[in-house]
Amino acid sequence: MSLHTARELLEKTNGEWAVGAFNVTNLEEVQGVVFAAESENAPVIIMVSEGAVRHAELGYISAICLNAAKQAKVPVAVQLDHGTSLEMAAQCIRSGFSAVMIDNSRLPLEDNVRITKRVVEVAHACGVSVEGELGIVGGKEDDLVVADDEARLTDPDVAEEFVRLTGIDVFAPAIGTVHGLYKSAPALDFSRLEDIRARVSVPLALHGGSDLSDEDIAKLIRCGINKINVGTDLKVAVTNAVRQVLAQNPDMHESRLLYIAVREAVRDTVVKKIRLFGASGRASSMRL
Repeated sequence: MSLHTARELLEKTNGEWAVGAFNVTNLEEVQGVVFAAESENAPVIIMVSEGAVRHAELGYISAICLNAAKQAKVPVAVQLDHGTSLEMAAQCIRSGFSAVMIDNSRLPLEDNVRITKRVVEVAHACGVSVEGELGIVGGKEDDLVVADDEARLTDPDVAEEFVRLTGIDVFAPAIGTVHGLYKSAPALDFSRLEDIRARVSVPLALHGGSDLSDEDIAKLIRCGINKINVGTDLKVAVTNAVRQVLAQNPDMHESRLLYIAVREAVRDTVVKKIRLFGASGRASSMRL
């Protein structure tokens, strides 16, 4: 199937299920995500953060992701995650990404609106969808670190204004999730999410989708989440798989066995997430 924008995929969820969006950094992780999506006949979003761009270099990682998306038997979007500048978003758009996220949520509202609106103008001219964020999700993801006292939940009134002023296609609210693993039980504000859902017409993205209970995921989807980001759970799966292979084969020097283990660990994790999100089998019914 051809490459699609994130909004095209998310608009098909109808509040009944969610599309999984998975952060990748290399070939094997990309393969694991796409192979899982194909085996579950589910749409999927491949996400590349600014940290991943610096690690792999944009030319390399974009070629891998876009080739995988174009060969995939299911609908795929390729998205920049947590872009912090118009320049980075523009580079990813030129490289062929079908979606970008611009995150200036730490800036004053006026600056966040101004920069996000400019990214929307550039992206829409190229047929690319844009995700914006308001409020600050705590925790750590790649180079993004937010202390607990810096986290800030999204005001539903301001969210409605932000979406209207910027023209974004997907909105990421802060409702109590964090990037990374939870130190204690998450305090998710479901009523806030429902209020935002009632005021905002575009699809909603959940950041900090790792390490949540199945019950919380199900309720988040019922309350209006259309896209669920997963990064840390993949990192945990990958590092555990590498440790296990090396522990079982201390004298091994065949690096491909490690790469195969990484791919399979990602694939297994993504399959579980796709099923949890209710996305299995949904690709067949999507008319794109």
